Amino acid sequence: MEVMLALTAGVLVAAGAYLMMTGKTVPYVFGLTMISNAANLIIFSTGRLTLAKPALVPGEAITISGAANALPQALILTAIVIGFGLLVFALALAYRSYYALGTAEMDEMRVAEPVERD
Repeated sequence: MEVMLALTAGVLVAAGAYLMMTGKTVPYVFGLTMISNAANLIIFSTGRLTLAKPALVPGEAITISGAANALPQALILTAIVIGFGLLVFALALAYRSYYALGTAEMDEMRVAEPVERD
């Protein structure tokens, strides 16, 4: 199971890096989201993947031997919420930059850079 998650995370990182190198704003944002999801999968796989064992036993202060760790799961839930907020903010920023500059190409967004004079 861990090997499958590692391969999935690797594919997500590769696809995210490919999208981030396209030079357009919206694919860049989706590539960033794919890389953050790959990081979530890697964190999830560190918490011991178990089949049909609860992470915590109700009413007891001990955990079952070999059970999944609940801390990475809680961290991932927080990371998902933060990642969604980042996605919405970045999409709004991409929309505003397209509205103001009239292009989605990053190389053509040179308003803040000084003009070279010969």
